[in-house]
Formats: sequence, structure tokens, C-alpha cells
Amino acid sequence: MEVIEQYFSSIDPVLAAFIATVFTWFLTGLGASLVFFFKTMHRGVLDGMLGFTGGVMVAASFWSLLTPAIEMSEINYPSMPWFPSAVGFITGALFLFFLDKKLPHLHLNFKETEKEGIKTQLHKSTLLVLAITLHNIPEGLAVGVLFGAAANGIDGATFSSAIALAIGIGIQNFPEGFAVAMPLRRAGASRFKSFWYGQLSAIVEPIAGVIGALAVIYIQPILPFALAFAAGAMIFVVVEEVIPETQRDKYTDVAVLGFILGFVVMMILDVGFS
Repeated sequence: MEVIEQYFSSIDPVLAAFIATVFTWFLTGLGASLVFFFKTMHRGVLDGMLGFTGGVMVAASFWSLLTPAIEMSEINYPSMPWFPSAVGFITGALFLFFLDKKLPHLHLNFKETEKEGIKTQLHKSTLLVLAITLHNIPEGLAVGVLFGAAANGIDGATFSSAIALAIGIGIQNFPEGFAVAMPLRRAGASRFKSFWYGQLSAIVEPIAGVIGALAVIYIQPILPFALAFAAGAMIFVVVEEVIPETQRDKYTDVAVLGFILGFVVMMILDVGFS
């Protein structure tokens, strides 16, 4: 870990954010590649994977994003240390709320008649990819913002915590890629098409990561706002999309256990590596 941290701290932070988010994208593709070996997936496994994803996102929102945002605010905004985190958190949630209403998409485990966003004739597979893309925008943004904060030497934001966040996001992206690709394969899509759509859902992460890193490097005063923004966006995704997707069958307990496992894994990564 020390060698990895030294490497990332020695290169341009935007490049570091790009490399880290390409890693998370790669793990999404790795998960999606399982469709070359399997055609079906037990619903309980899918719900457990989605629960794990939610647990990682909630833990990352607190330890990797809100905690350093609050620590920065105590120094820069001593009279109102809660203000940047509160404003950023609400703004991030509203940003995802807007995307959720405007971007056509279809959640996993939902019927095609339950698609959300503006009306469209897009194919079900495209709508599924767009739904997971909504998940991945705040994830890539969070990694980029944290690398930018670490590069600025801000207390509470370190390269080790940024790397831990990227690892945690990557770990949960693996089952996420599988969860996107497998329903497409089960519906009759070819192995390659299922894989392609599965990995494509995370291509937005390097883009969001670079944007996040650039923003906080060149506009340092927005750092606590940006960290909280990413946290608010991720929590919105978990509550509005991930959790409902796990509550539509008889494996809700499996999903809850997956959530707890994901939360603990991300907590260990962040606290252990920071």
C-alpha cells in the first residue's frame, strides 16, 4: 500500500484520479465478463450483490467524503462548520434527483413498464445501462474529488484514503457489472453484447473522476462542498435506486446482509488505510 501511495502522490493528481477510476471501470468489466461462463444467476445472489453495493456507497459517503469535509469546514468555516457539508450534501442529492427525472432509465429487477425519466423508445438494455450509469457518476466524482483534495494537502484528505475509496468502489463495481450483464444474457442477448453493455455502464467513472479532480484543484474553496456533494449524490442513489431494487423478491434479508458486509468492507478499507 505504501508503494502505491508513493506512486499516486508523485504523479499529477488528475492523472491519478483517471488511473484510479479506470481501475474501477476495469473491475466493472471484469464482473461483466462472467457472462461468458454463466447464463443464469440466482435472484438471491443478485440481491446480495446489490445490497453489498449499497453498503459500500453508504460507508464511503461517511468515512471518505463527509468526515474530511467536516474536518476542513472546522478550519475554514469555524463559525458554521456544518454549512459546507450540509449545502454540498443537499445539492448532490438534488443533482441526482434532477438526473433521475430527466435521464430515461430502467432499474434492475423492474418491469419495462416501470421505466423512469422522460418518455423514450430506447431498448430495455440501453435503459438498464443508463440506470447503472446514474450509480457510477457520483462514484467517479467522489474518487476524483478526494484525489484532488489530497493533492492540495488538505487535512482529512490523504492519498491513502483516496486509494482506499477507489478500491472500495472497484470491489462493489465487480458485482455491479455482473448484475447488469446477467439479466441481458438471461433475456437472450449474446455473451458479447451482455458483456459490452455491462462494462459500458461504468465508462462514465473516469470522466466524472477527472472532472472532480480538476474542479477541486483549481477551485480550492469548494473542496468541502464538493466532497459533501459526492456523498449526497451517492446516498440518493442508494435510497432511491439500490435499496428498492433489492426489495422486490423474497431475498430481502440476503440483501440486508450484503449491505452490512459492504459497509464493513468499506469501513475497514478507509479506516485501515488512512
